[in-house]
Amino acid sequence: MTELGCKLVGVSDVSGAIHCDGGFDPNSLLLHLANGGKLGDYADCGANGTERITPDELLALAYDVLIPAALGDTIDSANADAVCARIVIEGANSPTTAAADEILNDTGVLVVPDVLVDAGGVTVSYFEWAQNLQRLSWDERDVNDRLAAKMRRAYREVEHRAHPCGVSLRVSAYELGIERVIKAGRLRGHRGYVQ
Repeated sequence: MTELGCKLVGVSDVSGAIHCDGGFDPNSLLLHLANGGKLGDYADCGANGTERITPDELLALAYDVLIPAALGDTIDSANADAVCARIVIEGANSPTTAAADEILNDTGVLVVPDVLVDAGGVTVSYFEWAQNLQRLSWDERDVNDRLAAKMRRAYREVEHRAHPCGVSLRVSAYELGIERVIKAGRLRGHRGYVQ
């Protein structure tokens, strides 16, 4: 994200959470962790303005984008009201409970659901399978370009359906997915999908 011009201002893991209004140098943070340091200790390393905070405090900071990317049920009904991000991008499997999802949607937070976000990893796995079948080898740039095109298209399709129907991106993604399964079943002549 920082390579795209975003500023990383908060990070958490099992050892705690840290925050820095001025932003972190992700390479410095990664080097600290690679050398055996703990995330919480990074604040003690003299990193510019970095402070230790609790994971709950991290969720409540005002962000443009919050990316829960490790554990399920990170955002639940007890802490969803505290989330101040404009956008939540679900990088983990089910990081937002159903009750929290309703709260976030009601407060105007755009939630980009895990089923859409995590599709990137599955798509790249498909690319690897397709390359192996054809004995091809795409370079990293080609894979990234193909992935970006597929992910942009998927997001547009989900968003295009969500707004006119007045549903969340999650509901839109589920509806599209279910429709595609039904269509595939019908095309294959499965009786249960014919009606």
